[in-house]
Amino acid sequence: MLKKQPAGLVLWGAILFVAWNALLLFFFWTRPPPGGLGPAAPFADDPASLTREVIRLAQDAEVELERQRGLLQQIREHSALWSRRRAGPAAEATTGGPPARPSPTPAPAALPVLVIACDRSTVRRCLDKLLHYRPSAERFPIVVSQDCGHEETARVIASYGDAVVHIKQPDLGDLPVPPEHRKFQGYYKIARHYRWALSQIFRTFKYRAAVVVEDDLEVAPDFFEYFQATYPLLRADPSLWCVSAWHDNGKEQMVDAARPDLLYRTDFFPGLGWLLLAELWDELEPKWPRAFWDDWMRRPEQRRARACLRPEISRTLTFGRKGVSHGQFFDQHLKFIKLNQGFVPFSQLDLSYLQREAYDRDFPARVYAAPVLRVEDLQANRQRELGEVRVQYSSRDSFKAFAKALGVMDDLKSGVPRAGYRGIVSFLFRGRRVYLAPPEDWAGYDPSWS
Repeated sequence: MLKKQPAGLVLWGAILFVAWNALLLFFFWTRPPPGGLGPAAPFADDPASLTREVIRLAQDAEVELERQRGLLQQIREHSALWSRRRAGPAAEATTGGPPARPSPTPAPAALPVLVIACDRSTVRRCLDKLLHYRPSAERFPIVVSQDCGHEETARVIASYGDAVVHIKQPDLGDLPVPPEHRKFQGYYKIARHYRWALSQIFRTFKYRAAVVVEDDLEVAPDFFEYFQATYPLLRADPSLWCVSAWHDNGKEQMVDAARPDLLYRTDFFPGLGWLLLAELWDELEPKWPRAFWDDWMRRPEQRRARACLRPEISRTLTFGRKGVSHGQFFDQHLKFIKLNQGFVPFSQLDLSYLQREAYDRDFPARVYAAPVLRVEDLQANRQRELGEVRVQYSSRDSFKAFAKALGVMDDLKSGVPRAGYRGIVSFLFRGRRVYLAPPEDWAGYDPSWS
């Protein structure tokens, strides 16, 4: 009765409360008065005993009334609890008192981590770190989607039992590709796997958001905290379309080790541990590419002037030199990326500076307030007293030349530099902050810069 009709139960409790009080009053009204006739008036000749009896009855009545009030309060509390459960976890959380920090939107019931796997038995390194740092199995379920049909990798994943969900991409055949792309067959299979796996997450499992990692990524101690804290920003700000744990220029000497809490907006899609919403998958799935899905994501027609969030210090590290890219960039760059080793309580920090209006006001103002310095002066470590400085480029060629000279990744995708925002790339060079930036009247990206 309580579970089916909580409102009705409260009503019946109220009726019972009123009825009991009415019975008590009736009892007192119909009780023979002192001095009544016959043996039913034992206190007729003893006024003191009569007084004591009246006091006792009044005390008993008060105790009973208090018990009935307690019963009614319990009925009301159970009714409220049931109503919250029917409304869902988010409503139940909001009625338990004020939250520790205000957030634009409630956190999802679960934020799964989708691990894209193939034929690396070293997926164990990835899974071990995820399970070690995961604060809650219910809040962060881990789904491993395996392609390739590699038996050894399948046994490794199965060895984790119920700690992970293991799904397998069923279509393992080769794909028809243009003759000039025969050597890129692997990239076609990866795109097919991503499409299948993301569809499982959002269509079959019905999750509303997911963090995607690959089987060659190791995560930082605050990996889950980072995504838990930035999820509300992604949900609330339509100018964002992803949150990434990766910093393309995150080499140890290029990041500020004293500021592991620092986050940025970036126009470049970083990948390598990224959060997306189901609504984005609804948008992307119908036009998902047959190959090279990450570069496809970086095109203007997909990005649509939206940005991602990324950290100063990466929360993922790739250890997979072997892959379809045959180690491209790994030996020269990827293996030098610094992985954050501490824990930043992002959920307790004010991240409102990352909202578009505030960021577009404050970040460019800081960049263009920095004095301009030539690359040669930076390399010679001159004018240290200037503190933060700006190196200005005006063309594709000058960007690539300056980036190469300063150790920044110099490739562009649809005109967007890695880790860049409004054309600005922020990094440390010999211990001081440098902004590699276009002129202040920058008019937007030129897709021909690639």
